[in-house]
Amino acid sequence: MTTLLYDGSFEGLFTAVFEVYEYKFEPAEIISKKNHQTESIFSETHEVITNEKKAKRVLQKLEANLGKKGVSQLLRVYLSEKEHAERLILSAVALSLEFPKENILNNFAHPDMMEIAKITKSMSREVHRMHAFIRFEKLQDEVYFAKIEPDFNVLPLIISHFKNRYQDQKWMIYDIRRGYGVFYDLEEAQFFEPNFDENFQLKKTGSLLHEEEMNYQKLWQRYFFKTNIPERKNLKLHVQSLPKRYWKYLTEKY
Repeated sequence: MTTLLYDGSFEGLFTAVFEVYEYKFEPAEIISKKNHQTESIFSETHEVITNEKKAKRVLQKLEANLGKKGVSQLLRVYLSEKEHAERLILSAVALSLEFPKENILNNFAHPDMMEIAKITKSMSREVHRMHAFIRFEKLQDEVYFAKIEPDFNVLPLIISHFKNRYQDQKWMIYDIRRGYGVFYDLEEAQFFEPNFDENFQLKKTGSLLHEEEMNYQKLWQRYFFKTNIPERKNLKLHVQSLPKRYWKYLTEKY
Protein backbone atom coordinates (compact mmCIF):
# COMPACT_ATOMS: atom_id res chain seq x y z
CA MET A 1 0.00 0.00 0.00
CA THR A 2 1.26 3.46 -0.91
CA THR A 3 -0.20 6.48 0.89
CA LEU A 4 -0.08 9.66 -1.15
CA LEU A 5 -0.05 12.80 1.00
CA TYR A 6 -1.33 16.01 -0.61
CA ASP A 7 -1.85 19.60 0.54
CA GLY A 8 -5.64 19.39 0.83
CA SER A 9 -6.35 21.49 -2.28
CA PHE A 10 -8.55 20.39 -5.19
CA GLU A 11 -5.59 20.65 -7.58
CA GLY A 12 -3.43 18.75 -5.12
CA LEU A 13 -5.95 15.93 -4.93
CA PHE A 14 -6.04 15.47 -8.69
CA THR A 15 -2.25 15.73 -8.87
CA ALA A 16 -2.24 12.78 -6.48
CA VAL A 17 -4.71 10.91 -8.69
CA PHE A 18 -2.41 11.51 -11.67
CA GLU A 19 0.61 10.20 -9.77
CA VAL A 20 -1.21 7.05 -8.69
CA TYR A 21 -1.18 6.08 -12.38
CA GLU A 22 2.09 7.79 -13.29
CA TYR A 23 4.06 5.79 -10.72
CA LYS A 24 1.78 2.74 -10.85
CA PHE A 25 1.01 2.78 -7.14
CA GLU A 26 -1.23 -0.21 -6.43
CA PRO A 27 -2.89 -0.44 -4.03
CA ALA A 28 -2.96 3.24 -3.13
CA GLU A 29 -4.77 5.67 -0.85
CA ILE A 30 -4.83 9.46 -0.93
CA ILE A 31 -4.90 11.47 2.31
CA SER A 32 -4.52 15.18 2.95
CA LYS A 33 -1.54 16.05 5.15
CA LYS A 34 -3.73 17.60 7.85
CA ASN A 35 -5.66 14.31 8.22
CA HIS A 36 -2.62 12.05 8.18
CA GLN A 37 -1.98 10.85 11.72
CA THR A 38 0.53 8.04 12.05
CA GLU A 39 2.98 6.15 9.90
CA SER A 40 2.17 2.52 9.18
CA ILE A 41 4.69 -0.27 8.79
CA PHE A 42 2.40 -1.69 6.11
CA SER A 43 2.33 1.46 3.98
CA GLU A 44 4.89 3.60 2.20
CA THR A 45 4.26 7.33 1.92
CA HIS A 46 4.64 9.48 -1.17
CA GLU A 47 4.50 13.27 -0.82
CA VAL A 48 2.59 14.96 -3.61
CA ILE A 49 3.68 18.37 -4.88
CA THR A 50 0.66 20.12 -6.40
CA ASN A 51 1.06 20.40 -10.16
CA GLU A 52 -1.67 22.24 -12.06
CA LYS A 53 -0.76 20.61 -15.38
CA LYS A 54 -1.13 17.12 -13.94
CA ALA A 55 -4.41 18.02 -12.25
CA LYS A 56 -5.72 19.58 -15.46
CA ARG A 57 -4.93 16.44 -17.46
CA VAL A 58 -6.94 14.30 -15.04
CA LEU A 59 -9.87 16.74 -15.06
CA GLN A 60 -9.88 16.91 -18.87
CA LYS A 61 -9.97 13.11 -19.05
CA LEU A 62 -12.79 12.96 -16.52
CA GLU A 63 -14.77 15.60 -18.39
CA ALA A 64 -14.38 13.58 -21.59
CA ASN A 65 -15.64 10.42 -19.84
CA LEU A 66 -18.16 11.83 -17.35
CA GLY A 67 -19.06 15.25 -18.73
CA LYS A 68 -19.00 18.56 -16.87
CA LYS A 69 -21.83 17.39 -14.63
CA GLY A 70 -19.78 14.38 -13.54
CA VAL A 71 -16.76 16.53 -12.71
CA SER A 72 -19.08 18.82 -10.75
CA GLN A 73 -20.29 15.83 -8.73
CA LEU A 74 -16.72 14.89 -7.83
CA LEU A 75 -16.04 18.49 -6.83
CA ARG A 76 -18.98 18.28 -4.45
CA VAL A 77 -17.62 15.05 -2.98
CA TYR A 78 -14.31 16.81 -2.36
CA LEU A 79 -16.04 19.81 -0.75
CA SER A 80 -18.16 17.55 1.45
CA GLU A 81 -15.08 17.01 3.67
CA LYS A 82 -16.06 13.38 4.19
CA GLU A 83 -13.20 11.28 5.55
CA HIS A 84 -13.47 8.89 2.63
CA ALA A 85 -13.90 11.54 -0.08
CA GLU A 86 -10.50 10.88 -1.65
CA ARG A 87 -11.16 7.14 -1.80
CA LEU A 88 -14.51 7.70 -3.52
CA ILE A 89 -12.99 10.05 -6.08
CA LEU A 90 -10.11 7.67 -6.81
CA SER A 91 -12.66 4.86 -7.22
CA ALA A 92 -14.68 6.97 -9.67
CA VAL A 93 -11.56 7.78 -11.69
CA ALA A 94 -10.59 4.10 -11.87
CA LEU A 95 -14.06 3.08 -13.07
CA SER A 96 -14.21 5.89 -15.62
CA LEU A 97 -10.93 4.68 -17.13
CA GLU A 98 -12.13 1.08 -17.14
CA PHE A 99 -15.50 1.95 -18.69
CA PRO A 100 -14.89 5.21 -20.63
CA LYS A 101 -18.08 4.95 -22.68
CA GLU A 102 -20.34 4.64 -19.65
CA ASN A 103 -21.37 7.26 -17.13
CA ILE A 104 -20.18 5.21 -14.20
CA LEU A 105 -21.60 7.74 -11.72
CA ASN A 106 -25.05 6.42 -12.64
CA ASN A 107 -24.07 2.89 -11.70
CA PHE A 108 -25.87 2.88 -8.35
CA ALA A 109 -25.29 -0.86 -7.98
CA HIS A 110 -21.69 0.02 -7.18
CA PRO A 111 -21.47 1.02 -3.48
CA ASP A 112 -18.96 3.82 -4.09
CA MET A 113 -21.06 5.36 -6.86
CA MET A 114 -24.14 5.10 -4.66
CA GLU A 115 -22.27 6.90 -1.88
CA ILE A 116 -21.21 9.64 -4.32
CA ALA A 117 -24.86 10.10 -5.30
CA LYS A 118 -25.90 10.41 -1.64
CA ILE A 119 -23.18 12.96 -0.91
CA THR A 120 -24.07 14.96 -4.02
CA LYS A 121 -27.72 15.05 -2.93
CA SER A 122 -26.78 16.24 0.58
CA MET A 123 -24.50 18.92 -0.86
CA SER A 124 -27.21 20.15 -3.22
CA ARG A 125 -29.65 20.39 -0.31
CA GLU A 126 -27.16 22.45 1.69
CA VAL A 127 -26.52 24.77 -1.27
CA HIS A 128 -30.28 25.29 -1.66
CA ARG A 129 -30.59 26.15 2.03
CA MET A 130 -27.73 28.63 1.80
CA HIS A 131 -29.51 30.34 -1.09
CA ALA A 132 -32.67 30.57 1.00
CA PHE A 133 -31.43 31.27 4.52
CA ILE A 134 -28.38 33.52 4.18
CA ARG A 135 -29.13 36.94 5.68
CA PHE A 136 -27.00 39.96 4.84
CA GLU A 137 -26.48 42.83 7.28
CA LYS A 138 -25.43 46.29 6.12
CA LEU A 139 -22.22 47.41 7.83
CA GLN A 140 -21.05 50.95 8.48
CA ASP A 141 -18.78 50.83 5.42
CA GLU A 142 -21.90 49.91 3.37
CA VAL A 143 -20.71 46.36 2.66
CA TYR A 144 -23.43 43.73 3.09
CA PHE A 145 -22.13 40.97 5.34
CA ALA A 146 -23.38 37.45 6.13
CA LYS A 147 -22.11 34.72 8.46
CA ILE A 148 -22.63 31.03 7.72
CA GLU A 149 -21.78 27.70 9.37
CA PRO A 150 -22.80 25.07 6.80
CA ASP A 151 -22.39 21.37 7.46
CA PHE A 152 -20.30 21.10 4.29
CA ASN A 153 -17.83 23.42 2.59
CA VAL A 154 -20.37 24.84 0.14
CA LEU A 155 -19.15 28.46 -0.03
CA PRO A 156 -17.41 27.94 -3.41
CA LEU A 157 -20.69 26.56 -4.80
CA ILE A 158 -22.89 29.53 -3.85
CA ILE A 159 -20.72 32.40 -5.06
CA SER A 160 -22.19 32.58 -8.58
CA HIS A 161 -25.75 32.72 -7.19
CA PHE A 162 -25.08 35.77 -5.02
CA LYS A 163 -22.81 37.39 -7.57
CA ASN A 164 -25.62 37.25 -10.13
CA ARG A 165 -28.29 38.29 -7.65
CA TYR A 166 -26.43 41.20 -6.04
CA GLN A 167 -24.29 42.58 -8.84
CA ASP A 168 -24.76 46.22 -7.82
CA GLN A 169 -23.63 46.05 -4.19
CA LYS A 170 -20.55 45.00 -2.30
CA TRP A 171 -21.02 41.92 -0.17
CA MET A 172 -19.10 39.47 1.96
CA ILE A 173 -19.95 35.95 3.09
CA TYR A 174 -17.86 34.47 5.90
CA ASP A 175 -17.75 30.79 6.86
CA ILE A 176 -17.16 30.87 10.61
CA ARG A 177 -16.60 27.13 10.91
CA ARG A 178 -13.82 27.05 8.30
CA GLY A 179 -12.34 30.48 8.86
CA TYR A 180 -12.48 31.87 5.36
CA GLY A 181 -14.83 33.92 3.24
CA VAL A 182 -15.50 35.58 -0.10
CA PHE A 183 -15.71 39.31 -0.85
CA TYR A 184 -17.42 40.78 -3.93
CA ASP A 185 -16.25 44.30 -4.86
CA LEU A 186 -18.70 44.96 -7.75
CA GLU A 187 -16.26 43.42 -10.24
CA GLU A 188 -15.06 40.07 -8.97
CA ALA A 189 -15.41 37.75 -6.00
CA GLN A 190 -12.24 36.81 -4.14
CA PHE A 191 -11.53 34.45 -1.27
CA PHE A 192 -9.93 35.78 1.91
CA GLU A 193 -8.64 34.36 5.19
CA PRO A 194 -8.71 36.82 8.12
CA ASN A 195 -6.11 36.90 10.86
CA PHE A 196 -7.02 36.16 14.48
CA ASP A 197 -8.24 39.67 15.35
CA GLU A 198 -10.20 40.02 12.11
CA ASN A 199 -11.74 36.60 12.65
CA PHE A 200 -13.00 37.65 16.10
CA GLN A 201 -14.41 40.89 14.70
CA LEU A 202 -16.23 39.08 11.90
CA LYS A 203 -17.89 36.79 14.42
CA LYS A 204 -19.14 39.74 16.51
CA THR A 205 -20.39 42.36 14.06
CA GLY A 206 -22.99 44.03 16.30
CA SER A 207 -20.88 47.15 16.80
CA LEU A 208 -20.19 47.39 13.06
CA LEU A 209 -23.81 47.57 11.89
CA HIS A 210 -25.03 50.55 9.90
CA GLU A 211 -27.75 52.62 11.61
CA GLU A 212 -30.13 51.81 8.76
CA GLU A 213 -29.54 48.11 9.37
CA MET A 214 -30.33 48.35 13.07
CA ASN A 215 -33.57 50.19 12.32
CA TYR A 216 -34.48 47.67 9.64
CA GLN A 217 -33.90 44.74 11.98
CA LYS A 218 -36.14 46.26 14.66
CA LEU A 219 -38.84 46.87 12.07
CA TRP A 220 -38.61 43.34 10.71
CA GLN A 221 -38.70 41.78 14.17
CA ARG A 222 -41.78 43.83 15.04
CA TYR A 223 -43.47 42.79 11.79
CA PHE A 224 -42.64 39.14 12.38
CA PHE A 225 -44.04 39.30 15.94
CA LYS A 226 -47.24 41.04 14.86
CA THR A 227 -47.98 38.67 11.98
CA ASN A 228 -47.30 35.54 14.02
CA ILE A 229 -50.47 33.63 15.01
CA PRO A 230 -49.77 31.53 18.16
CA GLU A 231 -52.87 29.34 17.61
CA ARG A 232 -51.51 28.19 14.25
CA LYS A 233 -48.02 27.49 15.52
CA ASN A 234 -46.63 24.15 14.27
CA LEU A 235 -43.10 23.89 15.62
CA LYS A 236 -42.46 20.43 14.15
CA LEU A 237 -43.29 21.56 10.61
CA HIS A 238 -41.40 24.79 11.13
CA VAL A 239 -38.22 22.96 12.14
CA GLN A 240 -38.56 20.60 9.17
CA SER A 241 -38.66 23.57 6.80
CA LEU A 242 -36.15 25.67 8.70
CA PRO A 243 -33.69 23.60 10.81
CA LYS A 244 -32.73 25.18 14.13
CA ARG A 245 -29.04 25.41 13.21
CA TYR A 246 -29.90 28.30 10.88
CA TRP A 247 -31.96 30.27 13.40
CA LYS A 248 -29.14 32.23 15.04
CA TYR A 249 -28.42 34.07 11.78
CA LEU A 250 -32.03 34.98 11.00
CA THR A 251 -33.09 38.48 12.04
CA GLU A 252 -36.58 37.35 13.08
CA LYS A 253 -35.05 34.78 15.47
CA TYR A 254 -32.77 37.15 17.40
